Amino acid sequence: MKELRNRVVQVRRFGGPDELEVVDALLPMAGRGEVRVRVLASGLEYTDVLIRRHLYPQTMHLRLPFVMGYDVIGEIDQLGDGVRGFQLGDRVADMTVVGSNAAYRTLRADRLTRLPASLDVAEAATLILSWTTAYQLLHRAARVQRGQRVLVHGAAGAVGQALLALGRLAGLELWGTARGAHAALIRELGATPIDYQREDCTRVLPGGFDVVFDGIAQDGYRRSFAALKRDGLLCAYGYSAGVQAERRMLTMLMWIARLYLWRWFSGGKRARFYSINVMRARHPAWFQEDLERLFGLLAAGTIRPRVAERISFDEIAEAHRRLEAGGLEGKLVLCPELPSRRAGAALAREGAHFRPGHTRDLSDPRQPVHPLLPRQAPGPISSHRPSMKDYLLGTNAARVVRHARARFSLLGSKRGRRLS
Repeated sequence: MKELRNRVVQVRRFGGPDELEVVDALLPMAGRGEVRVRVLASGLEYTDVLIRRHLYPQTMHLRLPFVMGYDVIGEIDQLGDGVRGFQLGDRVADMTVVGSNAAYRTLRADRLTRLPASLDVAEAATLILSWTTAYQLLHRAARVQRGQRVLVHGAAGAVGQALLALGRLAGLELWGTARGAHAALIRELGATPIDYQREDCTRVLPGGFDVVFDGIAQDGYRRSFAALKRDGLLCAYGYSAGVQAERRMLTMLMWIARLYLWRWFSGGKRARFYSINVMRARHPAWFQEDLERLFGLLAAGTIRPRVAERISFDEIAEAHRRLEAGGLEGKLVLCPELPSRRAGAALAREGAHFRPGHTRDLSDPRQPVHPLLPRQAPGPISSHRPSMKDYLLGTNAARVVRHARARFSLLGSKRGRRLS
């Protein structure tokens, strides 16, 4: 029986992406009321940047090192005592805040949401934080009504896209701020784009917006508040502009506190700060209800979240750099069972140095092959050949290896010189 191995992404010191490391860890065991899952997908969020830089209130108390990973889609492979309603092989989801960038982890059974078998695990992972945040902002925090005029800041980001998609389903009239390069995406999602580098959102709608959603905090939410109509509502849920400007945590907490002071001097305008963790703590059933509803919309094809890329463990640091740089039009998702691109590059180099007189039969069960790629009998070389870029960069690792196996086996059979 294959020995199970756990790998995790941990932050060793607070700071930049280079403070992340992938290490081998002990295989966790499910305790009473818990299940252990084989992790199939775990989304990477901008919130992970805040956690890594020690700017996220919910994780300020954690001691280093700890494992990253805000959410998880997994397959149950161990049941703890007292667990009812689940069985081995069930696919489940949870929001964990930390601990899910791993090959295996344990989860409380009473917090799990069942995943429909038909769903793509990477697409499902995008719903846990970003889309549930958007759904709750619209329907739990703002309680939007059909026909309302709504402004979404950071509309090309993960939560922004979800707000636009779900807002269109709710019958809202939508505007979205983003870079000019993302205007087509904003229109595709059913909103009027606002180029924040060239346009002033406070002048777009003379009467003001009914609701503004702001996870950016440019100017400490001042412009968002100014863009509201007299009885409008500002729902703030983040402060990425402060993080990029390397503001102190105390400064950003003061921005949030000021939201509640503005209500007393605003002439009817309202403001509140939303936290998905606070709402889940206050209303535990809502999170599961809302995530199940989103899984249903995904299964029906009503929504289609964007996955920018599925990444392996060795791409984590670069993925965090891409998160900080911004400009992504979809979610980065860690898929622990995805073959490492470094391994793919090594196998490609092995193929590049192949000598026909020293052929190995890679279909022979006695020969070592990559554990995550299926064995394949000798046969014709696939017409879908990998490009030179694939060989040099290690991309499309599975295609590189399949092509190399077929090539080696064909050449070896022609010469009749196979090693056993």
